[in-house]
Amino acid sequence: METVLSVERLKRFPAIVWAMIIGNFFIRGTYYMVWPFLSVILFRKFNLSAAEVGLVLTGTTVFSVILGVYAGNLSDRFGRKALMYLAAIIGVGAFALLSIADTLPLFIVAVFFATLPRTLWDSPSKALLADAMPDSKDRELAFQAIYFAVNVGAALGPLFGIWAGLTGQQSSFILTAYAYFGLIITLFMVFKSTSESQPKQQRSEQNFKQTLQLLATDHVFLMLILANILIMFVYAQGDSSLIQYLTRADAPDLVGLISSMIILNALTIVTLQFPLLKLMEKLVVRQRIYIGVALLSVSQLVMAFNPVDNYSGWLVAIFILSVSEAILFANMNIQIDQLAPAHLRGSYFGAASLYSLGFAFAPLMGGIVLDTLGGPALFLIAFGLCLLVIAMYLVSKRLTRPDFATLENQTI
Repeated sequence: METVLSVERLKRFPAIVWAMIIGNFFIRGTYYMVWPFLSVILFRKFNLSAAEVGLVLTGTTVFSVILGVYAGNLSDRFGRKALMYLAAIIGVGAFALLSIADTLPLFIVAVFFATLPRTLWDSPSKALLADAMPDSKDRELAFQAIYFAVNVGAALGPLFGIWAGLTGQQSSFILTAYAYFGLIITLFMVFKSTSESQPKQQRSEQNFKQTLQLLATDHVFLMLILANILIMFVYAQGDSSLIQYLTRADAPDLVGLISSMIILNALTIVTLQFPLLKLMEKLVVRQRIYIGVALLSVSQLVMAFNPVDNYSGWLVAIFILSVSEAILFANMNIQIDQLAPAHLRGSYFGAASLYSLGFAFAPLMGGIVLDTLGGPALFLIAFGLCLLVIAMYLVSKRLTRPDFATLENQTI
């Protein structure tokens, strides 16, 4: 039996799948190329406080996440390609506006629009990839490849942003606008060359309200959405909240420690993702997720009990967290692909964007716990949330799912 990780499967990837993989690398890379430096410009140019900067960035992110649910439904009804074209066009306009906005309201509007390409691209591109590959094992490898590309983009994006001068030169955002224009041309060429060979998308006739009603009857999916929001919340504590904790506790060699943790996280995910896939390919997706959450819980325990001045202890915690991330994130996409009916793939991947609410609210909630209870308590709470996630996954096996064909006929 052919394994998931094989050259033969890669050779079977159609051109449109490679376009989706490269496009996800590009979208995520440009997002992280500019996102870390927006707070610098909001502070230096517009003199916003830390709380005001946080409100702008969190507010625009939360709104774009909610919009992602609607975008998934639109891609089911009107086609994946239209949404991806729209994502690239908005990218051109948003980053061009970021480069010239000279008032705070205009800059905030530009920041909001700059979050939309990722939102509008994510669920349609994953659904299009699944549409193009009838073999489930081929799709699994493709989703692993997308996650790998996303991680490389997230790692290289900030470095390219520094090289391009985005840390201080607002006008440099025009480079990103030009890059999005290049993406439009690439999409046009790929879609034109594959239009005849591309399988026809199964369109949904359900409007957004009807789709929400249908999703509300999928109790398994809803439980997993809640569980995965908690997973993202815990991961985010190892980012912003951990750095706040180390900063307030005057950890020695703070800059070196933070840099080492970021590099270790990126290297661990990029180097171990495919070996872990090979090691765990005989396990079903749910079993892989259990292992990933268990490792995530261990990382939180290490953080809770590690002395602030124990440099190596923090690196051990980040390594364990990174291994769990390499297991979990790709398999969460594979899980959505397995749950979603073909005509509602966009809606399911769109609803899965709600996971990001865990990231969006983590800095606020984590900061409150840091202020009131301290760092060790925060990581113990995160450990408890990991146990809750495992319990939610176990409960989800007993929940019901809808008869999609019957429900679709009732709502048309």
